[in-house]
Amino acid sequence: MGLFSSTPPSVSYLGVDIGFAGMKLVELKNEKGRARLVTYAYANVAAESLEKSLLNDIPNAADLLKKMVAKSKATAKKSVAALPISSVFSSILSVPTTNDKELKEAVTLQAKKLIPLPLEEVVLDTKVIDKTEKGADGGKPATRVLVTAAPKTLVSKYVEIFKQAGLELISLETEAFAVIRALIGKDRSTIMVVDVGSLRTNIMVVEGGIPFITRSIATGGSAITQTIAKTLGIPMDQAESMKRDIKSMQAFAPTGDLSPILTVLVKPILDEIKYSFTLYQQQSGGNGKRIEKIILTGGSSLLPRLPEFLTQQMNVNSYLGNPWARVVYPPDLRPLLDELGPRFAVTIGCAMRDLDT
Repeated sequence: MGLFSSTPPSVSYLGVDIGFAGMKLVELKNEKGRARLVTYAYANVAAESLEKSLLNDIPNAADLLKKMVAKSKATAKKSVAALPISSVFSSILSVPTTNDKELKEAVTLQAKKLIPLPLEEVVLDTKVIDKTEKGADGGKPATRVLVTAAPKTLVSKYVEIFKQAGLELISLETEAFAVIRALIGKDRSTIMVVDVGSLRTNIMVVEGGIPFITRSIATGGSAITQTIAKTLGIPMDQAESMKRDIKSMQAFAPTGDLSPILTVLVKPILDEIKYSFTLYQQQSGGNGKRIEKIILTGGSSLLPRLPEFLTQQMNVNSYLGNPWARVVYPPDLRPLLDELGPRFAVTIGCAMRDLDT
């Protein structure tokens, strides 16, 4: 099993997301060129800190995964999992090249300078984005390459968890590509994806299906819940419920306008979104490129009126992503799946990776 490895299509695949606040899995199979839902499961295991995440408790994580497979009656053994953006180095390099050998040598040389770990301690993956006839200096042709590096210690944790759970981990990829597959698909627009998790928020700017900017900040749904509890003087469990209930939120907004409340609750996230907008403009050389839409995902993206708030703040259409859009499932499950959708984008994207759809 290698990072980003690929295998021939099988009957069905498990997508598994081991997060800081629990674990999710979904089994999808190829049915007449469409991904069909077979089963799914999730378990909330709230972690107070990143150090207490499931990835740092391999036996417990493996046991939980095994129980979830059994309870959901999943039959697939071949599994795909995603590496957290916060733990993976990613960068786009532009290197002057004339052939593949020269490209490999140039990428390796630049990667040594950029990656904060020795190359022998990481699993390195490269993806060619495009080639130009002349480099920026008018010299030899240049190639833009997406370089991704994951610590071998992190990869080994995933391998061991799946081994102990009795599953075959056929591929590991970054959360970025899983989310792109689930929420963006073949859309070539320039899109910002904001994934608001429990302890972290990941922000990506995706152009032509490639993540040109990936950032991760240490704030998320838990921080929002704490802010609500502290501001209103209510218990954490009540604040957690309020976070998803528009009627409860509006009780504290006499005019019905939630903007002042949301400005306080999501300030760190909004600041990072604005910074990422500026960063993308700088990287694109001021050539008029702009982010065309914002897709929200993650459990705390269900914060009432958040898409409308971001549309207003950023002057860019924002909406909740739907990872089930290209998945066939029983109609009577729709209300439940719509509610779970924002939490399952990574999981669904993983399960779809090797489906021939």
